[in-house]
Amino acid sequence: MAAKRVGAEGARIRHSIAERAPSTIRPRPRQLTIAITAHCNLRCRGCRYGRDFMQDQQLSLETVQQVLDDAAEGGVERVRFYGGEPLLHRDLPSMVRHACDRGMRPYITTNGTHLGRKIKPLYEAGLRLATVGFYGIGDRYDDYTGRREHFRRLDESLAAVRAAYGTSFELQLNYVLIRETCNVADLESAWAFATKHDMHFHVDLANYSAPFFVQAAEADLQLKPDDLPRVQEVTRAMLALKRAEPARFLHSVEFLRSVPDWLLKGPGMRVPCDAYELLWIGADGTLQLCDVALPLGNVNRQRLRDILFSREHRQAAQDGFQLNCPNCTCKVETRIQKHAASVRRYSKPLEGECA
Repeated sequence: MAAKRVGAEGARIRHSIAERAPSTIRPRPRQLTIAITAHCNLRCRGCRYGRDFMQDQQLSLETVQQVLDDAAEGGVERVRFYGGEPLLHRDLPSMVRHACDRGMRPYITTNGTHLGRKIKPLYEAGLRLATVGFYGIGDRYDDYTGRREHFRRLDESLAAVRAAYGTSFELQLNYVLIRETCNVADLESAWAFATKHDMHFHVDLANYSAPFFVQAAEADLQLKPDDLPRVQEVTRAMLALKRAEPARFLHSVEFLRSVPDWLLKGPGMRVPCDAYELLWIGADGTLQLCDVALPLGNVNRQRLRDILFSREHRQAAQDGFQLNCPNCTCKVETRIQKHAASVRRYSKPLEGECA
């Protein structure tokens, strides 16, 4: 804990200096997200994957292995295999094994409905973590994902993972906080589901700028100023859950107190971004600093090693830090923790927050 605290304080100092001198920001890639396929078995109301975003695109095993080699040499520590639905790529176990062989920690973000029957080769390849996007319980989940009976499949799939590997495999529920899930009843149902399957609990905020999501206004996903009372109510409920079971709820208290501002201010939330630690690759090979903006090239045409730490990479890192971008809701937890003014602001309890 002491080392973590020292690390956070050091990051705040670096960010404070960089706010006055942005040229001090340099790329420090630590996490790589690879959308290995655009195919998906669900049709979520807010998502364009599997429809009109990178339609039918998929990365080859050879390309991914080459990317992983270059990423490891560049200092990347964690690799997130994403989609679409990554479990639909037949070479995912080989990708996981290659990441492990190169000394990186792989994990997948999945809808989870296929995980139970595909877990064995992934576990044997070295996978130990899956994060699962979550949109509600029962019919709410099925309605949002456009597939009947898939909440039941998810429930059975996660139970199968626990039965096979117990707590040696880590599961995380990513509760997507959009307009229709922003209520205490849905939050408590999601928490109960995470508890049932012994999952960590993580909050994903509605993303108003990611190109692979349907525009929030079109799908009625984005929260509006008149939603403030229920956003505050849900935030107080999340803080109560954090106090009751801090090991399950991964976020800091400071971040949770900032949720109303992130959801309602949108791009007006001016907290410097640490996307200089990120790289994102799409299913068509597009390379960006993050999944929303700041393009760097295409790994189907150029090796990652030839792009890393280039002049363009350095400029993208500085642009991201200064929010010369759509200013999305990516990395909101670490952005708060590395921003001294935000830490001071959100260290104070919210109105009505229980001690």
